[in-house]
Amino acid sequence: MKYKVVKKQNNSKRCIVCGVENELGLKTSFYELENNELVAICNTKDWHQSYPGRVHGGMSAALLDETIGRAVSISDDTIWGVTVSLELKYKKPVPTDTEIKIVGRITKENRKLFEGSGEIILPNGEVAVTATGKYMKMPIEKIADDSFNDDEWFEEKPDLEYIEI
Repeated sequence: MKYKVVKKQNNSKRCIVCGVENELGLKTSFYELENNELVAICNTKDWHQSYPGRVHGGMSAALLDETIGRAVSISDDTIWGVTVSLELKYKKPVPTDTEIKIVGRITKENRKLFEGSGEIILPNGEVAVTATGKYMKMPIEKIADDSFNDDEWFEEKPDLEYIEI
């Protein structure tokens, strides 16, 4: 299905998942959709591999963790998700040198915690990895120092109007 992009979330400089200046990172972009899901788009590289041609499972875990954890920001961009637990199921290899999509959503939440689920989707539409996680809601000032917002976290202009998943 095709969904309208409501907002593009911020990126950072050095994060392994979204850092635009991390030369070995995944350089992932995150988009809030009209259906209240978050979609990440990532171009995997050969240096993200475990076995030749396959993305390391830890990289897949990082992508799902970040995407589910960021989904809470759709309803409140002052709150961040800090991982309490994460469970993954690896169904198919994620190839290197390929554009993949990662979808995340909130499935349950209360004042302090939220739960979410997500999946990595291959270019042919198949689901490669699924995840469920539990996260603590925290404001950024309890996670990082004051320079984070000024030096590390910045807005990028939306570059997509619609995303098909």
